[in-house]
Amino acid sequence: MSDRVFVDTNVLIYARDAVHPEKQSRAALWMESLWRNRTGRLSYQVLQEYYVIVTQKLKPGLATEKARQDVRRLVLWQPERTDAALLESAWSLADRYGFSWWDAQIVAAAKRARCSLLISEDLQDGLNIDGLRIINPFLADRLPT
Repeated sequence: MSDRVFVDTNVLIYARDAVHPEKQSRAALWMESLWRNRTGRLSYQVLQEYYVIVTQKLKPGLATEKARQDVRRLVLWQPERTDAALLESAWSLADRYGFSWWDAQIVAAAKRARCSLLISEDLQDGLNIDGLRIINPFLADRLPT
């Protein structure tokens, strides 16, 4: 795998969620591959969502310091920042595709990061947005290479 892959929050969360062992296993495979190949990308929005969910909503939750370690490590992926240009792009995507505001920002960040894939279970599997292909990494035939 050499293409840049943008990781949605849900994939990061499932990598830590023992309540869903099959999804946890698949998410872990993706994360291992992205680290090994140095192709993972994300945004500060994703990191913020991840931190809040794993420390406040996930049961059992992740210890605060462990979650902070995860976020510090993922900062190595040089997350995309939210700025005026990203907001404009997200509004355009929301209008064009009917995405929720949060999903539109993720797609806009993935496009800005020049990713060819966005892995998420929340968006339409197989949708191609100007060269950015969305895939659900939890489907049977969706494993990293």
